[in-house]
Amino acid sequence: SFTISLHKADNTTVMIKLKPGLSPSCRIHMKNVFRSELKIKPGENVTFTFTCSTPEKYFIMEIQKNIDCVSGLCPFGDVHLYPLGLPRLNRTYSWDVKASTKAGLELKFSTSWLRQIKPGETCPDSVSYNISSCIDKAVVNIGTFCRNGSVSRIKLLGGVFMSLHLPWHLPLTTSGFNIANRASIKRLCIIESILKGESSITLMSPNYPLGFPEDELMTWQFVIPSNMRASVFFQNYSLSNCERKEERVEYYIPGSPSNPEVFKLSDSQPANIAGSFNMSLQGCDQDAQNPGILHLLFQVVVQHPQVDENVTHLVDLSKEKNMTVTIHLERWPSHVPLMSEPICLICKDPRTCDRVLTLTSGAIYRISFLCKDLSRLRITAEKGIGCMDIRWCQKKIYSLSVPKAITRLPIRLHKFIWKLLATDLINVEITSPSLKLRQDVPEQRCNTSYSYSIVSATPETELNVGVFCPGGSIEKIQMRNNITISLKTFGKGFINESIPQDLKMSFVPHIKDECTFTVSPNPKAKVYLQTPWPYGLPPYVSISWFIVVPSKQTARLAFSADRMGIACETGRAFVNIKEETLGAEEIVRREDELLPQPRNMHHNFWVNVSNCKPVDKTQLTLQFWVTFADKQIDLGIILGVVAGAGVLTAIGLTVYCVKKKKKKAQNPMVGVYNANVNTQMPGKKGLFGKGRQNSESHVYAVIDDAVVYGHLLKESNGSVAPEVDVYRPFDGPVGSLPPSPPPFSFRKDVKRSSNTEEEPLPLMDTDQDTYTFAHQKSGQSEDNGDANKKDKGDTSVPLLENKERDGFVE
Repeated sequence: SFTISLHKADNTTVMIKLKPGLSPSCRIHMKNVFRSELKIKPGENVTFTFTCSTPEKYFIMEIQKNIDCVSGLCPFGDVHLYPLGLPRLNRTYSWDVKASTKAGLELKFSTSWLRQIKPGETCPDSVSYNISSCIDKAVVNIGTFCRNGSVSRIKLLGGVFMSLHLPWHLPLTTSGFNIANRASIKRLCIIESILKGESSITLMSPNYPLGFPEDELMTWQFVIPSNMRASVFFQNYSLSNCERKEERVEYYIPGSPSNPEVFKLSDSQPANIAGSFNMSLQGCDQDAQNPGILHLLFQVVVQHPQVDENVTHLVDLSKEKNMTVTIHLERWPSHVPLMSEPICLICKDPRTCDRVLTLTSGAIYRISFLCKDLSRLRITAEKGIGCMDIRWCQKKIYSLSVPKAITRLPIRLHKFIWKLLATDLINVEITSPSLKLRQDVPEQRCNTSYSYSIVSATPETELNVGVFCPGGSIEKIQMRNNITISLKTFGKGFINESIPQDLKMSFVPHIKDECTFTVSPNPKAKVYLQTPWPYGLPPYVSISWFIVVPSKQTARLAFSADRMGIACETGRAFVNIKEETLGAEEIVRREDELLPQPRNMHHNFWVNVSNCKPVDKTQLTLQFWVTFADKQIDLGIILGVVAGAGVLTAIGLTVYCVKKKKKKAQNPMVGVYNANVNTQMPGKKGLFGKGRQNSESHVYAVIDDAVVYGHLLKESNGSVAPEVDVYRPFDGPVGSLPPSPPPFSFRKDVKRSSNTEEEPLPLMDTDQDTYTFAHQKSGQSEDNGDANKKDKGDTSVPLLENKERDGFVE
C-alpha cells in the first residue's frame, strides 16, 4: 500500500488517474472503495493500493504546486520534488508561480543545463521541461527542453508556469533548477546559452511554430570564449502583416562600431563572430484583420578559427552572363548535416558566411572558407544561353566548357548545367570535333571522370537522350526544343582530363527529327548506338543516326535484337535504313516485323527509328552496332575491267581508221545551221508559241556518221569533238537528309506535315535541257573542205551553254 501525506502550507495537490484511452482493468482500492481516479488535496493523508501488479501501465500522476509571489514572500532557492514516497508512475511536477509584471523571475538550471527541442520531439531519457510565461491572463509557451544542453538561465517577465515530466522508472529527488527574484527585464524573456567548445544549438521563438506575441521583444544571450567563432543561421521563419513598425533582428556584438546591428529576417545573418554576443527579436503592431504569424527557428554554430580563414580566393564572373555558381556541402540539398558533423562555412566577407553560398555573374568575389575539410564541399553551376532570332545567333559558336574561375577553386565541381533556350523554329547543334562523344550503354560504359547528360524538353514531352562521355564516335547532335546539358564529375581527375574540353553548340534552323546524330567512327572500333537508355524513346518521337563510312572501307550494321519489342496502341513504329547513294534501296521495318539481318553498307547511311504510342506504357529501346572492314576487290571484276578496256580500245582504233578514210573522200559537216527555226533558249511558260515536241529547234540538217561517234574520236591535238544530244548520267552530290519514315496520320503536328509538299517551281530562264547548235564561221563557203584542217580550234561555236549542269537532278 501507499500513503501520501500533504501539508496544508505546501499548497500542493496530487492527482492519480488513468492514461487517456485505456479501459479500467486496473483500479485504485481505498477504504473498501474501488475507483479509477484519486485526488489528494493539501492537508490530506491518504492510504491506497492498486488492484494490479503493474499500475505504471495504466495510471499517470500529476503533482501541482501553487506559489503566490504577489501577496506573499516567494520560496526562492532550489526547488525540491515533494512529496516523497510516491508510487512509481509516469509523473508530471508543475509549479504555477504568480508574480507582478513589474518584477522579473529567473530560472537557473544546474550544471547539466537544457536543450530546446521542436514541438513533437521527445527527449532521449524521457525527462523534459516545459516553460511558459504568464502575463496577465495570456500564456506564452517559451519552449520545451531536454537535459544536457547549453541553456543555463531563463529570465521571464511576470508569472511562470513550469512543468517537469519524469518516467516511472527514474527515481529523481531534485528538480534541477532554482527560482530567483530579479528586477524587471522590460521584455518577454531572456534565454542564456553557454557554449564552451565547438558545438551547434537550435533555438526557437516563443509559441513556435505558432506566432510570436504582437509587438513583443525577447533576447538570446550567447556566452562564448573569445578565442571561438560563432555563426547564426535562420533555418525557418515567417513574417506577420505589420501595420506599424517592422519586424527585425538586432545584434549586440562587443567591439562592433555599429551596435546594435539591425537585420531583416530575410537577410543573411552575421557569421564568424568572435566571442559572446546578444541577439534580439522584435515584433510589430499587426493588422487586426489579417495578423499573420511571426516565428523563427535558427541555429548557432560555434567552432575554432580556421587556419586559412584569412585566405581569400578570387572568383571573377564579371565577363560571364546568365550564370550562377553555388558552393555547398556534398549531397545538398537532400542531405541536412547532423549537429554532430563538423561545420563547413563559405564566406563572401569576414562576417557574411553560410553553409550555402550562391554567386551570380557580372561581379568579382573574394571568398574564404571556414572548414577543416574542403573535400566535403562541392560546386554546382548553371548557365543560360538563348536565341530568339536565328539571324543574330546562327553563325555564333558557343563553347560549353567550365570557366577557369571555377576550376581554379580548391573545391570539386559537382555539376555544371547549360540551359539552351530557343523558339520553336530554332534548334540546337552540339558538336565535339576532336574528342567526340560516346554514348553510355550497358556494353560500352563511360569510365571517364565526367560525363554529359542531355535532355530535350517541351511542355508536352521530355526526351532524355542519355549520358555521353568524351572519347567516342559522335561528332554532332542536332536537337529540337529547349535543351539541358549537365556535366557531372565523378572524381578528382576532372581538372586534368577536362583541359582539352571541346564541346560546343550553335543554333541552327528547324530540323526534321527530334534528334539527329552524326557518327564518324574509328575504323578499328565497334560502335554501339542506342535509342535513349534507360528511359526509352517517348511516343511519337523520331530519332536518326547518320553514319559516315570511309571510302576504302565497308560498314557492318547489325541490331542487337530480332524485333523492336513493343506493341503499338496507336500508329506504327518504324525502322528505316538507307545508304546515301543514287538509287539506293530503302529498308523499312514495322514493329510487328523482324528487324533486318546484319548487312554490309558501302556508303554513308542513315538509320531512323520512329515510335508509336506503345501499349501498357512500354518503352522502345533499340540498340545496334557498327563495325568496319577494308573493302575486298574481286579478281573477276578486275579481269572484266581489263577485258572491257581492251574491247573499247579495239573499237576506237577501228572507228579512227574509218574516219581517216572518209576524210579523204569528203569534208565532214558538223551541222548546218537552220536560220528558219527559233534558236532562243526555252524560257518561262508562255514565251514560246510551240513546245519542243512541235518545234524543230532540236532538228539538224545533217548529222554525219563521224559526228555520231565523235565522242570516241580524238584529234591529233587532243581536242574532243563536240557532243551532240548525248545523255550524261548524274554523278553530283546526293542530299544529306535522313530517310523519311511512313507518315503518321495520327501525329499532332498537322501544320508541319501539311507543308512538306511544295508547289512545282515555274520554268526558269535557264532550262536544264542542253541544246548545242553549230554554224559556219562568216566568210566560209559550204564546200571549203580544207578550212577545218587549217584551224586548230573548234569548228563550231555553241550558241547556248548550260551553266547549271552541276545542279541537274534526275
